[in-house]
Amino acid sequence: MSRKHHHLKGAEVSCCVKYFLFGFNILFWLLGAAFLGIGLWAWAEKGVLSNLSSITDLGGFDPVWLFIVVGGVMFILGFAGCIGALRENTFLLKFFSVFLGLIFFLELTAGILAFVFKDWIKDQLNFFINNNVKAYRDDIDLQNLIDFAQEYWSCCGAHGPDDWNLNIYFNCTELNPSRERCGVPFSCCVKDPAEDVINTQCGYDVRLQGELDRQKYIYTKGCVGQFEKWLQDNLIIVAGIFVGIALLQIFGICLAQNLVSDVKAVKGLAKNRFFCRRL
Repeated sequence: MSRKHHHLKGAEVSCCVKYFLFGFNILFWLLGAAFLGIGLWAWAEKGVLSNLSSITDLGGFDPVWLFIVVGGVMFILGFAGCIGALRENTFLLKFFSVFLGLIFFLELTAGILAFVFKDWIKDQLNFFINNNVKAYRDDIDLQNLIDFAQEYWSCCGAHGPDDWNLNIYFNCTELNPSRERCGVPFSCCVKDPAEDVINTQCGYDVRLQGELDRQKYIYTKGCVGQFEKWLQDNLIIVAGIFVGIALLQIFGICLAQNLVSDVKAVKGLAKNRFFCRRL
């Protein structure tokens, strides 16, 4: 009896675990709030917040969704972990652990499915890019994202420059009155190191030329193939990033569960002392 009482007497909440988890999550919380703020600001600038129905009007992908979703998840997780650790609230700490564990499980499942169904993922990526090519001029954020991708990976379209026939401004039909007819965006153009100012008209009429002549002026490889090549060339770095994120998530779950155990032990000690005094 005395040995058991001595063991309970030594129960305490680890300050190191508590404040490390608090500090880690307050940074996570603030970063999530920043992402969420940027996303809401971008939507406000585009008038989406004053007309919420316009969210569904865009035919392609709105990059602002990344900031909203990622920022929202980080904000909720950071809040639960931060307040849960500071107030020693087991409900919030358990919510933090379960939510983080669910995200880890979804990431693991997505990684396995992506490895098993490589061809399907490739087809979906092709469909995603072509769908956004159609909506290139519909949203400035989407336009900037496509331009960045084409410049970074030195590519043009999903499989090649002719994918830009899907866009009403760049297609080669005779009924197209656009000056950009049979052209490509400037981000498809091979950059001239001597030019300090970007020539936004460099892709005009370029697809009227033959295949060999095009190569002098624009990138002729598709972004799907270039992205695959980039993944293969940077496989170790990409894998290292994913493993690092996974380890951080597991570490966060372990810290939260450790703190929950400490809090329960202290509460159990307080309850035992209360009964002992009554006896």
